[in-house]
Amino acid sequence: MMENEIIKSQKHDQQYQELVSDIGGLLANARQHIATSVNTILVETYWQIGRYIVEYEQKGAERAEYGSNLLNRLSNDLTLKYGKGFGKSNLLYMRKLYITFPKSGTLSHLLSWSHYYEILKSDDALEISFYTKECEKQNWSVRELKRQMKSMLFHRMALSKDKDGVLALASQGIEVQKAEDIIKDPYVLEFVGLPDRDIYKEDDLENALIENLSKFMLELGKGFAYIGRQYRFSIAGRHYRVDLVFYNVILKCYCLIDLKRGEVQHEDIGQMNFYLNYFKKEVCTEGDNEPIGIILGANADKLTMEYAMNNISNQLFVSRYQLYLPDRDLLEAQLKRLLENEQLTMYNEQ
Repeated sequence: MMENEIIKSQKHDQQYQELVSDIGGLLANARQHIATSVNTILVETYWQIGRYIVEYEQKGAERAEYGSNLLNRLSNDLTLKYGKGFGKSNLLYMRKLYITFPKSGTLSHLLSWSHYYEILKSDDALEISFYTKECEKQNWSVRELKRQMKSMLFHRMALSKDKDGVLALASQGIEVQKAEDIIKDPYVLEFVGLPDRDIYKEDDLENALIENLSKFMLELGKGFAYIGRQYRFSIAGRHYRVDLVFYNVILKCYCLIDLKRGEVQHEDIGQMNFYLNYFKKEVCTEGDNEPIGIILGANADKLTMEYAMNNISNQLFVSRYQLYLPDRDLLEAQLKRLLENEQLTMYNEQ
């Protein structure tokens, strides 16, 4: 009798805990929907405020009545009547939100005002479009968005493409369909906190990347899952280790990363090719595509790499890394030259 009562009590307690869990799930879902709705309403409201400002200016009222003091006066009056949130900077970006997205239907309900505020710091339409798309697809937090913009992700990806590729990148974001789509040059690793000098060891870089794994995976890009470090395997009694191993769930393949403190040498190519051959035969299973190898070095001589990689059939890439944020003016100038050269080439072909 006592045993049956205990069983009934346990069953009742389990059912009660399920009830609590179910209610908790409903509340969490409701709160998420409320937050999304509030965010959508806020962005659309700010878009409307931007529209009112632009339409007021287009009537000539700004020049006639207030000159360039319109936003200052408007900021003061709105703050007095409605409280915080109407500083001149905010009003400037509300205005820019409307100018950049003249159709409210093109605004994303997945992005907060804080996302748009950061994205609109750019004056380049292609860059704005790219970061808007990537925020939607990758569900970046505002902090992650800031980091990607500071590291010039759009420019780094765009410089490896032709004009059509740049336009597609801006309108669609990063589309991962082949190995080349996940490769960057350079990789920006400013978050590791190491000095940009030859006073650290490769182990120091590896340790720093593992300690900042979430940031490193953000830099790697879409679809990466961490497998392990110093991945060990043995052949003919000898032991070998791959610095870092990931799996890309989009490309369905292993990604091996070898870290080099200084310049990538030709023997590093042979070593990575050896690793890739082993993974293809011994590690990959049915459903896996061929592995990708990335050698990350501080620099690499192009001619040496060309000779070293000649006739290699594996998906093997050499990229540079840098321990500091890129120079924005330099990358913008390089992208501008790329697009201008593409236009010149198209003109000459016609």
